[in-house]
Amino acid sequence: MRQNYFVKLVRYMKNVYHVDRGLNKLSDGRVNPTYSTGQVISPPVLFGFLLRIKSLNELNFMIKNHEFSKLFPRGTKLPQVDAIRDTLKVIDINGLKQINQHIVKKSVENKVFENGTIDGYTVVAIDGTKFFGSNKKSCPECLKNTKGEKTHRFHSGAVMSTVGIGPKLVIDFEMYKPGQDSASKDEGELNVGKRLISSVVKSHNKLIDIVVYDALACNSIWINHCKSLGIDTVVRAKNNNNKSLRLVKKKVNKLEVVDVWEDEKGFEKIEVYESIFTMDNVEQPLRFVKFAIKHKNKKRIQIMIVTTCMDMALKTLFKIIRARWDIENSIFNNLKSECGLEHCYVHGGKAVEAVLYLIFIASNIMQLFLFRRLKNHFTTQREMVRLLLKGLYLLPYRAELVFSSS
Repeated sequence: MRQNYFVKLVRYMKNVYHVDRGLNKLSDGRVNPTYSTGQVISPPVLFGFLLRIKSLNELNFMIKNHEFSKLFPRGTKLPQVDAIRDTLKVIDINGLKQINQHIVKKSVENKVFENGTIDGYTVVAIDGTKFFGSNKKSCPECLKNTKGEKTHRFHSGAVMSTVGIGPKLVIDFEMYKPGQDSASKDEGELNVGKRLISSVVKSHNKLIDIVVYDALACNSIWINHCKSLGIDTVVRAKNNNNKSLRLVKKKVNKLEVVDVWEDEKGFEKIEVYESIFTMDNVEQPLRFVKFAIKHKNKKRIQIMIVTTCMDMALKTLFKIIRARWDIENSIFNNLKSECGLEHCYVHGGKAVEAVLYLIFIASNIMQLFLFRRLKNHFTTQREMVRLLLKGLYLLPYRAELVFSSS
C-alpha cells in the first residue's frame, strides 16, 4: 500500500490537535478501576466512532480480534465492552467538552476559518434533533411523548455547527431538560438554543459572526438575546402571530423588486424584495427580505428572512439562509445514516452526552483531516473510512503511533 491513511490520521490527531493528551486527562467516577479513563476511551471508543461503528457489539468484535492492539503499548490488555459501558456512565463530561473545544480553537489558530465560511463571515447554524428513542428503555433524563397508553422515551438536543465553505465542525451541543414532574412540560428548543449560544460565545470569543436559525427563532426573545451577545442573526420567517411581521409582509408584497438574478445556481430567476421594520419588543430596526424563486421546472417558492445584518449584500444573505441546510445534511443526516447517531449505545448516567461528544469529536477530526490534510481528495467520507479500515489492518507497530495512558 503506497500510503497508509490510518497512519496519517493518527499522526494528524497526535501532532496537530494533541488528542492523546486530552484523553489522558479524562477522569470518571469508578472506584479502583482496572483501566484508566484514557485507556477505555482511546483508542477503542474514539477510533470506533472514527471508523463508523454502529453498535458497541461491533466495537467488541474489533477489540476481541485485536484490531486496535498496535495502538497500545505491547502487552497491554484492552478493556471489554462492559468496562466501556460502565466508564461512559460516570465519565467527566467537562473533560470531553474541553477536548472538543481545543479542537475548534486549534482549527481557528491554524486559520481554518481565516476567510470565513460565507463571503468572509464565519457563519454557524443551530438546529434541534432527536438522537434516539425507545418504547422500552428509559432513564431520568429521557424526554417523553405519550399517545394513548403508549409512552415513547427519547433524548433530544440543540446542536451548533459551522455552515458554508470548509469543514462542518460541531462547535457544541446542549441537551433538552425533561419536565420535573408529570404536570410540567419538557424544555423547549428556543431555551436550549439560547443556553447553547451563550455557552459557545463564552468559550469561543469572537469565533462567530452570524448565527442562522429556522422560523422557531423569529421572535424578539431570540433576536434580543443575540444582540446582547454581540452576534448578528439571520432567521427564517414563516407564518407568525407577530403583528409587526404580518404588517411588513403586506408592505413588501406591494413594493417594487429590489434586484433580479437570472440563471442563479439551480434556479431560473430570483426576485428580491426588502424593507426595514421594527419588530415588537425589539428596540433597533430590522431588515425583512423576501426571495421569490422560480425553479427551472417552473415551480415557484418563497424564502423570507428577518435579520440584524443591515448592510450585508443580498446575495450573501441568500447564501446564508440556504447554507442552514448544511447542519441537516452534513451533520444530522450523515451522522445518523453513517455513524449511528440514532442508536442507543448505552443508557443511564452521563452515557448519552459522553457518546454524543465522542461522535462529534470523531466527526470534527474527520472533517479537518479531509479538508486540511487530504485537501478534500475523496468525494465521500465512506470511501475515506474504507481506506482507514484497510490502513488499520496493515498498521505496523511504531512507538510514535501508540496511545499511552502515562
